This record gives sequence, structure tokens and C-alpha cells, in this order.
Amino acid sequence: MTGGSRDRSWITDVQVCPSILAADFGAFRAQVRELLDAGARTFHVDVMDGHFVPVITFGHGVVEALAGDVHERGGALAVHLMVERPERLVDDFAKAGADAFTVHVESTVHLHRTLQLVRESGMVPGVTLNPATPVALLEEAAREADNLLCMSVNPGWGGQRFIPSSLERTAALRRLARPGAGVEIDGGIGAETVAAAFRAGANRLTAGSAIYGASEPGTAYRELVALVDAARDVGTP
Repeated sequence: MTGGSRDRSWITDVQVCPSILAADFGAFRAQVRELLDAGARTFHVDVMDGHFVPVITFGHGVVEALAGDVHERGGALAVHLMVERPERLVDDFAKAGADAFTVHVESTVHLHRTLQLVRESGMVPGVTLNPATPVALLEEAAREADNLLCMSVNPGWGGQRFIPSSLERTAALRRLARPGAGVEIDGGIGAETVAAAFRAGANRLTAGSAIYGASEPGTAYRELVALVDAARDVGTP
């Protein structure tokens, strides 16, 4: 199984994307299926190596384990690499069934080449940057990326507080995004922030603790979707 072989309209669709970093690691498949039943389609997968960020999470084996369920329901697995030299892992995640592969501008010397490798693998190439890194550093990379991700917390841990200046950064990424590219925001997204993040320009709103930390994740997911739907009156990014 390789990623990116299906329709790619999901990259520009407006959607709430559960982040499995906040899931029960002993119940990944069950919780993904619960959220698929609730209507979720794109799942955000945070991969951390203990070097670029202090935390270690999981690798392509988790993607491989979930890909069948997600793809069967028309969904996608968007992998966010918080690792040093992510170019080393492109083939592994493509073969595992990942649909998108987003890397940090700070984590690879040859960013342009890395994004090319991702595209050649069949996955959607994405790029992001830490909250203190100027958005302008993505100006050239945005020519090659189909997903521009705004980190609205410092990478490495779930459950952090939303950084308010991320709304301005999201708007800046929306201006950089070329036609057909999506803008995603990740970190501190919940009932208090999801509508503002959408209005700032993000079409994919990644939420972890706000969904998985609830007693009923499916209900929490649908409540976030309802808040985004209500904000659509302001206009779709």
C-alpha cells in the first residue's frame, strides 16, 4: 500500500482532524473507528524522534496498522514529522500508507529536495515551522508544498495552551498558499479556538486533547465540527 493514490480533495476541504497523539495508545484502532463513525476522515499523526523534540512517539508501523480502516472509509492519514532529517523516512511512510508528509523547515538542510521526494513518493508534501521561526522562511518552500501547517504550540507535547499570535501566522500562511494547497493549524485547538483558527485561514483544524480527552470523543468531535460550520458564515478560507 502506498499513500497518495486516492482523491486529494481532502487537503483543501474544511475539516476537523483528530490528532492521534492524544489518543489512548493501547486503543488506537478502536478510537480511530469511533471517530470515523462520528464523521472524521483525516487523522493527524505526530511522529517524534527524541532529537528534534525531546519526546518519542511512534513510527510508520502505527500508520500501517491504521491505514486500512481509514482508507476504507475514504479517509486520509496526514503525518507530521518532528524529526531530524525527515527525508530518511519518506519511503517507509509512503509504503505504510501515509497520505501526507509534513516536515519542519528547521529539520532538514535540503528542504526543496525533501518536498520533491515526498511528492515523488505519492504523498502530499507539507511544510511547517516552529512558533518563533519567521513565516517568511517558507516563502520559497510554499511553491513546492501542498500543505502549509501552522504550529500553534511549541512542538513536542499535547495539551499545550494555544499561542494567540498563531492566528496572524495562519493568515500569513494562507496568503502564501498557492491554489490547490491547504492550510492546517495544530496545537491548542478546541471549543475556544477552533472558529477563530478557521476564520484566520485554516481549512484543516487539528485537535487532540479537545477530542480524545473528552469522555465521549465522537461527541466532542461533532461539537467542534458544529462550531466550524457556524463560523462558515464569515467565509470559507
